Order: sequence, then C-alpha cells, then structure tokens
Amino acid sequence: PANGRAGRGAARQGKMAAAGRWRAGLALLAVALGLGGTGAEQTEEHLKREHSLSKPYQGVGSASSGLWDLLGNAMVMTQFIRLTPDVQSKQGAVWNRVPCYLRDWEMQVHFKIHGQGKKNLNGDGFAIWYTKDRMQPGPVFGSKDNFLGLGVFVDTYPNEEKQQEVRHAGRTPFPRQRVFPYISAMVNNGSLTYDHDRDGRPTELGGCTAMVRNLNHDTFLVIRYVKRRLTV
Repeated sequence: PANGRAGRGAARQGKMAAAGRWRAGLALLAVALGLGGTGAEQTEEHLKREHSLSKPYQGVGSASSGLWDLLGNAMVMTQFIRLTPDVQSKQGAVWNRVPCYLRDWEMQVHFKIHGQGKKNLNGDGFAIWYTKDRMQPGPVFGSKDNFLGLGVFVDTYPNEEKQQEVRHAGRTPFPRQRVFPYISAMVNNGSLTYDHDRDGRPTELGGCTAMVRNLNHDTFLVIRYVKRRLTV
C-alpha cells in the first residue's frame, strides 16, 4: 500500500485490525473476503479463511487458533468481538497474524458502535489497518503513527471543529466543516504523521459522513483494492 501495490514488496504483511484510543464500545462482527485476479477483464472471488473472522468466535486470540491476536481491552464473545467498553481511556484491537500477499483484495466488515456520549458523539473512533506493522499501540486510533500501509478511519469525534469553536467564537465558522462520524482513508510510506488535532485532514485521500453510531442494525463496510484502485 505504501507504493500503491497492495500485498507486495514493502507491504510485506497485510494486517486487519480495529482499534481506538478511547471511545464507545464497538463490536467487530465479521471480516475479510480476498480477491484473486484471474485475468485482465474479470476478478474471481475466493474467501481467504486465513484472513477471515466469522461466527462463532471461540478461540480468537488464543495460541491454539494461530490466526488472530487480541490487544488491549478487546474481548471475545460467541457472537461478537468487543474492542472496548463504553468507558474513557480504553483501547482494543484484533490483528491478523498471517501475511497477505494478494495483489487485488476486498475486505468486508460488519460492526456496531454504541455509547452514551452527548449528541451521538464521543471517543475517537476506530480504524481498519492494512499495514506492515502490527500489534503496536499508539496515538492513531489505538495504533502506531508513521505506519507503512493503509488506514481507513471511522472518526467519531470532531477534534478540529471543537478547537475552532473556541478560537473563532463569534467569528465566521471554520470552512469545510465536516459532519461526524466521518470515514476517511490514508496511505503512509512511514514518513507521514497523522494530525490528530486536525482529524487527519492534511493526509486524507478522501472521506465522507457516515451515521454509524447507536443504530439497531449492523453497519456494512467494504474496502476494495483492485487494479490499483482503492474503493471504500
């Protein structure tokens, strides 16, 4: 991902994780469909079980499963994996142990975010990672900064807008104000720093608003990298 080629070269290990520095409890419900190209005009779907999570989740994070590691406050239940409780200053993650060498791939994630924060906003959010480094806690939604690869961020708190409200009280509103929760993507070659105070604006590839908190149904997120094109 660092050079636009998923699963090759410098991007030696493709990893999936969801993490958050502190935020509402989130349940990660299902993960991962790999795509293997069969020709220039078509793509055949193959479920890559070594990169997949599916119910029931018994054994996830144990030495016997061999495929997934848990980090921080993540907890495995039969029907879901809870990354954090609805308590401040918590973080949790689940990381795939198996390197991904696919050139083209698609990842599907079902999740729910619930919390008691005001105006349907609290905590930082969570991220889905396709990176060389894994199991390294840090300030970017619970994982390390200056990563090598791709991060897709589901941001549930407007850090920049809150700061601008204080600085520009009584003045013209800050331009290009986002509506949160907000989903964005970032590719890093290891030299870029995620600007937490500005919600990642300087390095984002693109983004959009997504109302994903406190819903009765699952949210279905698809991340696809095919023929050097990233689609979320």
